[in-house]
Amino acid sequence: MKRTFAISEIDSVAQELIEQFETKTIAFKAGMGVGKTTLIKALVKALGSEDVVTSPTFSIVNEYHLSSGKIFHFDFYRIKNEEEALNFGIEDYFQSNHWIFMEWYENIPNLLPENYDQVTINLDKNEFRTLKLNNNLTTTQKNAMEQQNF
Repeated sequence: MKRTFAISEIDSVAQELIEQFETKTIAFKAGMGVGKTTLIKALVKALGSEDVVTSPTFSIVNEYHLSSGKIFHFDFYRIKNEEEALNFGIEDYFQSNHWIFMEWYENIPNLLPENYDQVTINLDKNEFRTLKLNNNLTTTQKNAMEQQNF
């Protein structure tokens, strides 16, 4: 799935994404300020949570509640090494059957689960965003894609 959208369309984009996801572990790739957290807010809402969504930059992980489970929203921007993620139990989160949304997942490349969906967001010149969804990536596929530039 590839889609260009204005920020005013974020709620409908979130609903489209949910219908396209093949896993419950989603890795978001975008530069600073491009809209990762804004999209995650819309996804949390579309999944049915009424929780207030904030960036977990300082807390590393925020938890949101659904009627049938949870969403764990990670921001690995401040993670200096993978040992930090292991120390707070990242593997336990990955083994749960809950939704996992990861910002700055590139900081824990060796800890990522074997399969996950990847959402890449680029900001265009006219303030439009181009989103690309790559479904059910394996770590090997993801590494090969890193060699390409979107």
